[in-house]
Amino acid sequence: MFEFFRKYLEDKISIAEADYQLIESVCIFKKLRKHQFLLNEGDVCTHSGFVCKGFLRKYSVNDNGIEHTVYFATENWWISDRQSLMNCTPSSYNIDAIEDAVVLLISKSNIEMLSEKIPAFKDMVNLILQRSLNATQERINYALRSTAEERYSQFLKSFPSLVHRAPRHMVASYLGITPETLSRIRKQISSK
Repeated sequence: MFEFFRKYLEDKISIAEADYQLIESVCIFKKLRKHQFLLNEGDVCTHSGFVCKGFLRKYSVNDNGIEHTVYFATENWWISDRQSLMNCTPSSYNIDAIEDAVVLLISKSNIEMLSEKIPAFKDMVNLILQRSLNATQERINYALRSTAEERYSQFLKSFPSLVHRAPRHMVASYLGITPETLSRIRKQISSK
């Protein structure tokens, strides 16, 4: 599985063979079955995860038992609870597998070590974090100023493959609408 991650790295940065060997030496691979948790609410997130295979989601559950999906991650995407990871505090989120998955895990201390020893790796991590922050801000802004129909249309445009991989109730949760509202929107779109 490291070859999958190596290809990802080769597309992003240029480093020496010894650097790849160092990176591989700190990677842990975890296989998840569908519905298995990578992180449970209340646990401290100790690793950043890179999805080699499969599909995961990050979500919280409110006091009424309603799930709020905040992030999906499929192949070549990263997933963790950055706040819990950086502050060593209990997570407010669950991360579980929507499909069987293989996730490459790198601990916080090893990310810091790799960033110190491999400047190109540090630059890549910083770029990923910046893009993630930008995407999160744009998602919040768009959610506040758009209708449910507009949010779903944007989701279709931004993540066309996820529509067929994610259960409808999870897509609705991500969009901040009920499954019934999503069904109505999908029906309206298909009748156009």
